[in-house]
Amino acid sequence: MSAAAGADGVVRAGDAATLLDRLSWGLLELGPERATSLGVDTGAHANLRRTLEDRSPEGVAARRRFLTKALADLARLPRTGLDPAVLTSLAVTESAFRTALDGMALPYGVATIGDWRNTPYAVIQNVGSWLDVPQMLDGDQPVRDAADAEAYLVRLAGTSQQLDGETARIRLAREQGLVPPSFLLDKTITGMTQTIANAAKVDGPFVGPFARKAATIHGDWTARATRIVTAAIVPALQRQLAELRAERATATDAAGMATRPHGPEWYAWGLRAGTTTRRSAADLHAAGRARLFELQAQMDAILRREGLTQGSVAERAIAYQRRPGIGFTGGDDGRRQIVAYMQGRIDAIRPRLPNAFRRSVRGNLEIRRMPLAQEPGAPAAYGGPGTIDGKVPGKIWVNLGDPSIHNRVTIPDLVFHEGIPGHVWQGEYAQQLPLIRSILAFNAYSEGWALYAEQLADELGLYDGDPAGRLGYLMGLAWRAVRLIVDTGIHAMSWTREQALAEFIAATGLPRPNAESEVDRYCAWPGQACGYEVGRAEIVAQRARARAALGSRYDLRDFDQAVVDGGNVPLDVLTGNVSRYVEQVRAGARAS
Repeated sequence: MSAAAGADGVVRAGDAATLLDRLSWGLLELGPERATSLGVDTGAHANLRRTLEDRSPEGVAARRRFLTKALADLARLPRTGLDPAVLTSLAVTESAFRTALDGMALPYGVATIGDWRNTPYAVIQNVGSWLDVPQMLDGDQPVRDAADAEAYLVRLAGTSQQLDGETARIRLAREQGLVPPSFLLDKTITGMTQTIANAAKVDGPFVGPFARKAATIHGDWTARATRIVTAAIVPALQRQLAELRAERATATDAAGMATRPHGPEWYAWGLRAGTTTRRSAADLHAAGRARLFELQAQMDAILRREGLTQGSVAERAIAYQRRPGIGFTGGDDGRRQIVAYMQGRIDAIRPRLPNAFRRSVRGNLEIRRMPLAQEPGAPAAYGGPGTIDGKVPGKIWVNLGDPSIHNRVTIPDLVFHEGIPGHVWQGEYAQQLPLIRSILAFNAYSEGWALYAEQLADELGLYDGDPAGRLGYLMGLAWRAVRLIVDTGIHAMSWTREQALAEFIAATGLPRPNAESEVDRYCAWPGQACGYEVGRAEIVAQRARARAALGSRYDLRDFDQAVVDGGNVPLDVLTGNVSRYVEQVRAGARAS
């Protein structure tokens, strides 16, 4: 995909929007699943609905070529005369592309372009087509008519090629000495074995969504899908499973990157990508310790007021969660109670949002259970916005495999973080920007905003009279602080999994199943967990700067609006956006 250019080959200032648009569609050609999640795989771009990302070594090489060419085109684009919004989009694009290209220069792994799921392991318990395709087909792939049904089948048929591309990459990585930790492979092998057993079933992960969506469309759709899964997808999954078992035969229980070939180099890049800063592991580790100390003091005060005075903060937090009325019943009845409680918290915050924003988005949201195969390796929940046109709502995907991980302590901050005013809410603002800004995201901003959204819920009074919810809010913040400690401990200090679990449980009071899911995630996504607290702290610091600069002219609604209207950005670009907001308020005051 080439940039817009004059006859002399020079990209001119007036071509900035055209260039960014062309780069957007170039990215979506490389990752067509994203076009479907955004709802832009229509009209002239309808063929994107039928294809999948090439995850083979050749596919990685194609992405490197695209990024190299795109950065050269961006470098030739004059900046003179461009308005701040366009300059921000250019800065965001260059930052995302440069970081991804640097990651692809490493000898192995997944370096995403403007996404958060960077990992040295192309397939593991929470990464890979075996998880991504079923979720995409269930949550995003539309089936409204016969043409959509045919597109589903074509995409389904392409899944085996995507799986084989991944298998080639994990085999190459193994030949270079990169093998995931044994405990991650055990989870992955168990999950993939289950997926293979259920793959071709009418209610299975590949056929099931199609059978439901195509039920009213005339044709033998389910039978055709079953044949594709049986003849192509299951054999490809079996080939991938065989490679995972070959890895398991040589795996150790070393949890982090420090002992792996090129591991320290990979982790340094992972921290850079995850935080959009150059902060060291030692600096982040110390920051996590300091933040945790502060939060545990606040947790201690609540627990004492609730009559819990003996034992550590974590032990008392665990005891509090065992009190009658805090948890839910087991089984499907408990699962329904959990979803209803989550929905109730979303409903409670909606009418208060005008106190935090000048302009509201729709907050188009539904709460859905994760695909079953994903649950063993997944966190408690995650979320994001729906399609740009609003036809497909944003989602909070909730892990209901073990209902005991959810209770009235842990749920409120979870839904404010993942849903409203967190990921779903912020994502809808981003979707009002140029297309490339809906595609590119930065972990520190995304997760920092979602943590800041929890703080806004507190400031809007959602925890007033709710000691369980307030305790959960503080536990959630402590959880993100301890991520700095544990992520750096695992990957820079060679901590074992058990060391990391002990530290995590002692710091947060979260149940061991939650802790295992979290720690294993940090092992799989080095550096990603550090973005949360780094991003939150930066947004709060920028808010304090704006308040100090504006005095009586400061208004929370204007600050929050400036942050979400500026879109998903690296943290240095966030600073510039806030500076422009401050100057605009000052200019308005002078003009009046």
